[in-house]
Amino acid sequence: MGDHQPRAGKRRTGRGQNGRVLFGPLTRGGERNFLDTLRAENVGALLLLLVSVLALAWASSPWESAYRAISDFRLGPGQVGLDLPVATWATDGLLAFFFFVVGLELKREFTTGELSSPRRAALPVIAALGGMAAPALIYLLVNLAADGQPRGWAVPTATDIAFAVAVISAFGRRLPTALRAFLLTLAVADDFGGIIIIATVFAHGFNLVTLLAGLAAIGVFAWLVRRGAHPAVLLVVGVLAWWAIHSSGIHATITGAALAFTVPAGARKDDEPSVAERFEHVWRPFTAGFAVPVFAFFAVGMRVDPATIGDSLSSPVAIGIILGLVVGKPIGIVTATLLGARLLRLHPEAKGAWLDLLAVSCTAGVGFTVSLLVNSLTFQNGAGEVGKAGILVASVSSAVLGSALLTWRSRVHERRGDPVPVS
Repeated sequence: MGDHQPRAGKRRTGRGQNGRVLFGPLTRGGERNFLDTLRAENVGALLLLLVSVLALAWASSPWESAYRAISDFRLGPGQVGLDLPVATWATDGLLAFFFFVVGLELKREFTTGELSSPRRAALPVIAALGGMAAPALIYLLVNLAADGQPRGWAVPTATDIAFAVAVISAFGRRLPTALRAFLLTLAVADDFGGIIIIATVFAHGFNLVTLLAGLAAIGVFAWLVRRGAHPAVLLVVGVLAWWAIHSSGIHATITGAALAFTVPAGARKDDEPSVAERFEHVWRPFTAGFAVPVFAFFAVGMRVDPATIGDSLSSPVAIGIILGLVVGKPIGIVTATLLGARLLRLHPEAKGAWLDLLAVSCTAGVGFTVSLLVNSLTFQNGAGEVGKAGILVASVSSAVLGSALLTWRSRVHERRGDPVPVS
């Protein structure tokens, strides 16, 4: 009997000799970031869903021409190159606020959260890279084999944090907090990869003078935010930085992330929230409740009928996107995590941890917001509509598959009598 008890305990905890656990306890800052995201993104996901359904219904109705007229209506000062269609304002302008919030999330994670040390950051970063590389590779293989359009390889690399959080909150409540936080940390790292792709792959008509002006404005913003400048002043400087970057040929949404990276995120005395945390609390409701839904309203709109969907889904572009998101995301994340765990000598703490990870990874196939952005930057006209169809089908399929697997795994945890995690 005495020989069996230690081995049973070892099997239960799954710890190796060095005691390092695959999905270990969160840092204090990591748990704070995780709870902030859970509270904020659920409502945003619901609004995003409702607006997307409205856009699809309008674009498929007899009043489609009115939808297109609003989308194509131009406004803004043409003297400074800002006479843009409404849809472009939603993409280039409103999404800059979205990337500002994403940048604040990243800054907090890098400063006090799960990415704050190389040891803690290694696994989610490795998993994020796998979750981006596998979909891109699958897309390329499909389109190279079928003489399609390989340049769309970046479309299926993104994960939509809002929808992923909503699916996990609804169907994965019994899963360990550390595992759910792992997905969110991975998604934040994934967003960082998306920022790099947008900044490098989609730059065009490069103008060094306006780029330097934009960088100077970002530097002024950094100086002002550290001196506690009034928010209105910071907003004006931020808009000037956005305009200069927009004029430089680099996609203007990146300005939001660049500005966010300059905001202090270090812990303050008496548990007072950092400047980055305060800014995130101010701007997240605007991005989740207005900026991203308005972008989705103009980005999603396409005619939905059996013939159009059938034609779209027979295209290698749509097939590559669907297979990349639905199949490539979970395969890439789980495989990369497995390799990373072996490399870092990490061990699952509980039985079934890998099945839990598979369920969570399927929700990462909901690409949506950033995938739609990359699709709009990559394709025009017909190919863009095909890409939209692929993203919508893949996102719905991933959400359904993830929901089913999360429900199964939650029931397993409930039958085992595992405690209900923090939510």
